[in-house]
Amino acid sequence: MADQTQGAVPLSAVIADAATGVALALRGEGGPYALSSILRQSDALAPAALRVLGADALAPYAVEHRGAPVGADDEEVVRQALTAYPPGAEASEISVWSYRGLVEASHAFLPGGARHWPPPPEAAAGWVEADPWPKLSHRVSQLAALALPGLAPGLAEQLTARTDDLARGFVRAVRRRDWLQAAGLGRWLARLPDAPQTLGLDSGLAFVRQMGGGDPRVALHVVAAQRFYGRGW
Repeated sequence: MADQTQGAVPLSAVIADAATGVALALRGEGGPYALSSILRQSDALAPAALRVLGADALAPYAVEHRGAPVGADDEEVVRQALTAYPPGAEASEISVWSYRGLVEASHAFLPGGARHWPPPPEAAAGWVEADPWPKLSHRVSQLAALALPGLAPGLAEQLTARTDDLARGFVRAVRRRDWLQAAGLGRWLARLPDAPQTLGLDSGLAFVRQMGGGDPRVALHVVAAQRFYGRGW
């Protein structure tokens, strides 16, 4: 999605502010989390920003006993995003997976109403086995929001077979100072069961946070790895 403006506020700024709000909630800071307080229905850019963040926008609701109950306004924000930006016939596999992840997160973390929404669309996964490791690493980093506990279990199972390739991608991203890709890959490696001990994932993620934490999405990925999997401290 191309950057847009509403007045003087670009879409990138709305995404950054929302990512900061999610990261704060995952760290247990601030008041009770409400999606509708960081992405308001009245904001024309909210649906696009939510599609970019994907399932991460609902991550605080995955934390047990976190915050106030989800309200109807939160459900409506998600419904708007899913309605406004469904993947078309020519959509990339990443776009379909991201959309699917947001639907899955809605079913998992929102109250009863969301459970009656349509099921998530089918998403191809042949690329997980077929892609060379640099291309695989790029795609997986774009799907970091799906590394939330319980989401995309089939994808996680397939990625387990390519853990070593993702570790190579993580090291390459750090060397290239591509902090967003490194953070996304590190987050997936935190979820997968057999990240190589020689990788030094905890110190690697801490380094990525130190160097790239000025980007709210980098910070969000590292905080999620810490909060859900205890990695990167």
